[in-house]
Amino acid sequence: MTKGAIFLSVISAILLTACSGEQLSATKIEHAVEGAYAADISADGQYSVISSIHHGISLWDNKKNALKYQWSHQGSEQNQVFLTRFSDDASHVVTATSNEFAIWDVATGEAKGFYQIPESNIRDIAISAQARYVLYGLATGKVVHIDLNTGRRLEFLGHTEKINAVDMSANGHYALTGGNDYTAYFWDTRTAQVLHRFNHPSRVTMVKLEREGKYLFTADNQKQASIWDMRTGQAVSRLDYLARQEIFSSVRFVNQGDYLLTGSPSRVLALWDSKTGKQIQKWRVSPRKNSRPKSAVVYSATMVGEQILSESSAGLLETWNMNK
Repeated sequence: MTKGAIFLSVISAILLTACSGEQLSATKIEHAVEGAYAADISADGQYSVISSIHHGISLWDNKKNALKYQWSHQGSEQNQVFLTRFSDDASHVVTATSNEFAIWDVATGEAKGFYQIPESNIRDIAISAQARYVLYGLATGKVVHIDLNTGRRLEFLGHTEKINAVDMSANGHYALTGGNDYTAYFWDTRTAQVLHRFNHPSRVTMVKLEREGKYLFTADNQKQASIWDMRTGQAVSRLDYLARQEIFSSVRFVNQGDYLLTGSPSRVLALWDSKTGKQIQKWRVSPRKNSRPKSAVVYSATMVGEQILSESSAGLLETWNMNK
């Protein structure tokens, strides 16, 4: 190829990127060869846990860019883990199939227990710091909170339809749950007392607690995605987007709750101002190789300093730079 042709190719690539409005990721590391079923990044960005067809469950040390552990559920010939979650302190990981979950110690790599759930399909799961408590939501509408140290089991029966999303405070004392009954509840796991109820015009598909105890986030599958004051239950802001509907596949409060970081099934990764609901910046994660159409689900994202990290169904860990 001549120098002129190379120059024109470079200019064309720049123009295409500019026209699409997409910023390329600063780095890209493959964690799963043919894509992932599930993934999560620890809040500090040090670790990623990925569930995939060829590698089972993999724990990566992102700072060293090294595979740390590979895990699998007992008696499973084929990996069916579709949920992976870090505890808030990144000391443990919980992984779940539709009818069982396992707890893993990040320091040692050892399994701390396998638990069967025969009554209904697990829809979402969360784990507290130091893995003392587990919270999971079921297709029956029931939410279960378990103290793994004492065996105490509390069932929350406030929902009347299928659970879609659950989250739990780091100390395990508070839960936020949302379901197909158009409702999200913030409740005390020690008493099952409802502290705040949030009504939506459609199915609640995503919930999240801010780790410092300031905010709650709830979103439905249509147009309403709101940030609430955790103490009062009053609205703080509503995410401002032009699309007729916005579906979120991941969400996390970052920078002491100042920002909200969201991911979608349509490759979009976005940063929002928590107080105003305004979008600050957005990116599009890389699609899976040879996928038609070019697609990827954002499974998890976090902020470390002024850099964003994301994991997606493409099996890629990508990093993104903030606009100055």
